[in-house]
Formats: sequence, structure tokens, C-alpha cells
Amino acid sequence: MQLEQVRAVITGGASGLGHAVAQRLVAAGAKVALFDVNEEKGHAAAAALGKNASFQRTDVTSEEGVTANVAAAQAAMGGLNVVVNCAGILGAGRVLGKEGPMPLSTFSGTVMVNLVGSFNVAKAAAQLIQSNAAGEDGERGVIINTASVAAYEGQIGQAAYSASKGGVVGMTLPMARELARFGIRVNTIAPGIFWTPMVDGMPPAVQESLSASIPFPSRLGRPEEFADTVAFIINSRYLNGETIRLDGAVRLAPK
Repeated sequence: MQLEQVRAVITGGASGLGHAVAQRLVAAGAKVALFDVNEEKGHAAAAALGKNASFQRTDVTSEEGVTANVAAAQAAMGGLNVVVNCAGILGAGRVLGKEGPMPLSTFSGTVMVNLVGSFNVAKAAAQLIQSNAAGEDGERGVIINTASVAAYEGQIGQAAYSASKGGVVGMTLPMARELARFGIRVNTIAPGIFWTPMVDGMPPAVQESLSASIPFPSRLGRPEEFADTVAFIINSRYLNGETIRLDGAVRLAPK
């Protein structure tokens, strides 16, 4: 699929990795619909991107809301053939913290947004994408999820986050296998430590320490590098059912 043909829903599209993806796609001539819970940032991001972008306030854990918003995005863009799931929360906390065991709501809430939310958007979009006209090789669309290297080497305090991202990795291949008959590819990116609004607010010493932990390049990942990987997946039809680590060869320490 060529990038100018893309009609994409991007969750978490108002900032961070999601917004970088939106910028990359719009620059290539694509149309995007930004889904985010932050209304102020969402409208501002869409306005900055121009006429090929729109925004809809979306809670990815709402089945009815997502179904309605995906259909509205398809109508607004004149089609839908790509989904990029970037919405997520950290859900940090120890299983046994200083104030007692982790509240179950912290664990379940993290899984709901990161894993269930990704599935919710993917299946709502796939329902519509399956009716697209088949392109080259019979392709009708692409779903790209965002996991994390914490899916493989979760640190202390990341039990909820790692479980949610591990679930995203785990559902990638079975979804790809199932949706193959509709010509829909499913892939996942597992980023390492990237420059995001969260990291940007950390003290310089912490930022330097994070950068030094990455073998090569010894720096934090740039959002545009994540966006370039999304573009690569969209363009590469033979890439399917795969999770790509994008991490500078980092392997997270226990803490």
C-alpha cells in the first residue's frame, strides 16, 4: 500500500508516538483521524495537521463509542484501510507496595486501556476494512499495534504494564492468521525508551542515565523513528504477524 492511499485511524494521536505517526502520514498525502481522550490537544493537533486530519474524542475501552467513531472516521476520510494503536497508559506500581498490595483497579485499568482498547479498535476497524476492494496481493488493510520492550523484560513496578503489552504481542499472530482471509495484515511495534512527553518532564540526570543504558545509538528513540517504522510496515506487504523491537538493542534491567 502506498502512503498517499492511506486512510488511517490513529489512537493516542494527539501527542507522542501517535502524533508523530499522524505527521508522517499526512506529509505523505494520507488522511488521518486522530482518536484521543484529550479533547484540547486533539483538536489542536488536527488543526495543525491541516485539512487531511480530523479529531474525535475517543475512549478506546468503550465498545459502542469506538464502533461509532470508527464508522464516522471512515465516512469523513472516504475510506479506512489502516489502524495504528498508540493509546496507552503506564499503570506503574508494585504488586506489594509501601501502602499494601496493588489495587486490582490499577492492574485491570492498565490492561483495559493497553490491551483491550487495542483489540477493541482493531476489531471495529477490521469489520469495515474487510469490505474494501482488494488491492495488490489481495490486500485490504493494515493494523499496527504498539507494545513495548517491557513485554519481554518487564521491570519491577511494571507488572500491570508488562502484562498488558505482553498481551498485545500475544494477540498479533493469531489476529494476523485469522484476518489473512480478508487481506488484512496485523503487526506490532515494541518500542524501547523513546522521547515522549513523560520522558521530557524528567530531570536531565535521569534522561542522561536512560540514554546511557542503550547500547547503540546511545540515546533515546525519536518519535519520527517510530513513525518511519509504521510507514515501513504499511509499505511492506510481506510483513505480517510480526512484532518488531525498536530499541537500540536495549534490554531492560530488573529496576
